[in-house]
Amino acid sequence: MNIILFDPSDRERFFPLAATRPIGAFRIGILTLKEKWEHHVACEVSFETAARIQKKFTCTKNAKSIFVNACVCPNETLASEIKNVMPGFALSYQGTLIAAAFTNIDESDFSTLQLIETKATSVNIIKQLSDLFTFNDQELRADYKLLTANKKSQPLPSNNALIGDISQLFIEEGAVVNASILNTKTGPIYIGSNAEMMEGCMVRGPFAMGDHSVLKMGAKIYGATTLGPECRVGGEVNNSLLFGYSNKGHDGFLGNSVIGEWCNIGADSNNSNLKNNYAEVKLWSYKSDRFERTGLQFCGLIMGDHSKCAINTMFNTGTVIGVACNIFGSGFPRNFVPDFSWGGAQGMEVYAPDKVYDVAKLVMDRRHVEFTDDDKAILGNVFEQTAKYRKF
Repeated sequence: MNIILFDPSDRERFFPLAATRPIGAFRIGILTLKEKWEHHVACEVSFETAARIQKKFTCTKNAKSIFVNACVCPNETLASEIKNVMPGFALSYQGTLIAAAFTNIDESDFSTLQLIETKATSVNIIKQLSDLFTFNDQELRADYKLLTANKKSQPLPSNNALIGDISQLFIEEGAVVNASILNTKTGPIYIGSNAEMMEGCMVRGPFAMGDHSVLKMGAKIYGATTLGPECRVGGEVNNSLLFGYSNKGHDGFLGNSVIGEWCNIGADSNNSNLKNNYAEVKLWSYKSDRFERTGLQFCGLIMGDHSKCAINTMFNTGTVIGVACNIFGSGFPRNFVPDFSWGGAQGMEVYAPDKVYDVAKLVMDRRHVEFTDDDKAILGNVFEQTAKYRKF
C-alpha cells in the first residue's frame, strides 16, 4: 500500500503557501502532513498536485494506492481505517471526503465510490490558511506523542529552569539548551536534533523547534509555536509557524502567523494580530480575488516563500504577503502584497524574476540547499500566474 495526498481542486484558496508546494507539504504541529502520514501508516507517501509543481513533488501510483485528502490531519483512528479501505469505497467525515480507493488506479471520479463514515469523533481538516495556527496546539501535542513514544530524551542541563513535568520536554541528540526557562505546564516542548536554545530564552509550551534551528538569546516564545528546520528566531513570538529555513532573528513581535520557507523578517519588525476595534479579521483570498472573513479575532501575517522585509517593518492585522516579495520603507504596506513585489507603503514595483532567482540561490546556498531548475520553474510559474495582481 502507498498513500497519495491529493490537493483539492480549489487549491488556490491556500495561496501563497500552496503556490510553491502541495498542501501535503504544509507543516502543522511538529511535522508536515506528509510526515504525519508516514509515521501513522508506515508506508510511502507522495503527492498528487498541480501540474506546474508536480515534477518536484512526485506522485507514485500502484494498484494498492489509497488517495487521501491532503487537507486532513491524521489520527490513530483514521490511520487504522484507511489501511482497510477497499477498492470502490471512500471514507468520509461529516460530508468531507477523507480517503478513497479505486478499482482502476487511473480512475478519478470520486462520485462513483460508496461512502463509509469514519468512526473518528474529531478530525482536523484545514479549510483556510488560518487553520494552520488555529489547529497548531492540538497537532503539536499529537506529534509530540508520536515522535517521543518509547524514546529517551537527552537530559536538560542543570543551568536551566523547568516549570512543569519533565516528561513533557524532549531534547533530541545534539541539541543545546542553556540558561533558559522552559514551562511545560502549558504544553509539551520539543527540541530537534542539533537545535540550539541560547541563553535567557523563555518558552511556554506547546512549542517545537526543528533540526538545526536556533532560538536567539532572550527570545520570548508563547505556544502554540512551531519552528521548522534551520530557522533562526528571536524576539517575541506567539502561536505562529515558520515552515522552515526562515529567519526572524531579532527583536519584534510575530503573532498568529504563518511564514513560508526562505523568508527573512528584519530587526524590530512587528505584525498586528488584533484590530483596534476588536472586529473579525479578513484575509485576502487568491480564489475569490477579494478579502474574506476568517471568523477570527486574532489573525496576523501570512508570508509566502522567498519573501523578506527590512528593519522596522510594520504589518497590519490580517496581512498576506505573496511569494518573492521585498518589503521596506516607513508606514504599513497594504493588507495584500502581490507576489514578486518590491517596495512598501510609498509604492510598489515589480521584483524582476531574474533578481529573485539570484537572491534565492544565494540564500539557499547558505543552508547548503541547491536552488534547482525545478525551483526556478515553480517561481517563474508563480510570477506568470499572479501577473494580474501587479497593477502598479
